[in-house]
Amino acid sequence: MSWLTFMREVIRENKTTGAIAPSSRELAEAITRMAGLKGAKVIVEYGAGEGVFTRQIMKEMDPDAHFISMEINPHLAAVAQKRCPKAVIINDSAENAIVHLRKAGFDHCDAIVSGLPWTRFNDALQDRILEAAYDVLAPGGRFVTFAYAMSPLVPSGRRFFTGKLPSRFQNVRRIGPVWKNVPPCFVYLCTKTP
Repeated sequence: MSWLTFMREVIRENKTTGAIAPSSRELAEAITRMAGLKGAKVIVEYGAGEGVFTRQIMKEMDPDAHFISMEINPHLAAVAQKRCPKAVIINDSAENAIVHLRKAGFDHCDAIVSGLPWTRFNDALQDRILEAAYDVLAPGGRFVTFAYAMSPLVPSGRRFFTGKLPSRFQNVRRIGPVWKNVPPCFVYLCTKTP
């Protein structure tokens, strides 16, 4: 996918696609490393985008792990599928991940890697997706997401990263910044208390 095509999707779907540019390889490596994918039996990705994290997840996960990736934008879902043909890319909202896991015979996942643009979401959507993420995670499971360095300055970002995330997860660590990304990002590692 060209940068111009990617930006067209960002503008066209500005409530669900919020990147300034595709995520860097360095950010993908940092976020998947924090997710602790080795040993995870069931992995979910929220927001495949053009497949940067998807590719890294598939590279790092155990061969017998079950992995699904959720992408609400049909154009980006198609790009991610083409880029990662062996991945299961589902064109649906992240809040419906449990439906697709249950179809595959699973009730929970061990890790969620999220590339969702939290600052683009209204309060209610942030709540629904975060609640769904918490519910689908197994005890001890990891939820990893990121935010552009300026996101906490935006009201919706401040609400999410300094309020909602720590009120849902008792164990939240902020790592970074990851400088080799446009713009630089912080990675948030949240663990569901067993």
